[in-house]
Amino acid sequence: MNIGIEHVGIFSKDTEALKDWYIKMFDWKVVYDNGKGTYFLKADDGGMIEFVKSDLEGGNHDMKATGIRHIAISIDDFAGLSEKLNAAGVKVLTEASVNEKGIGTMFFEDPDGNVLHLISRPQPL
Repeated sequence: MNIGIEHVGIFSKDTEALKDWYIKMFDWKVVYDNGKGTYFLKADDGGMIEFVKSDLEGGNHDMKATGIRHIAISIDDFAGLSEKLNAAGVKVLTEASVNEKGIGTMFFEDPDGNVLHLISRPQPL
């Protein structure tokens, strides 16, 4: 039996703008568009994020509140993408840093306030 995570869903009032931001920042590809505001974007590794239209307000987005609090995005060019994100004016929650093991991390928000975690690992877990 092969079980995995196919996608994560993000609900948004403006899915088109949010989708466009993810494409601009990460160069992901639209693989589904229902014409009603639902999109699937696929990352280079095959992982996907679904954007679904919603008019409801979200809950607490605090980085340490209970529940799912971030989506980790892996990258091999950590310095390049962290610089791109900073240049784009993202809200940075923790500055980009690389530890003694060479693991790069940075926490930031997308335009809707969802917490994203940029990570680069020399050796995958």
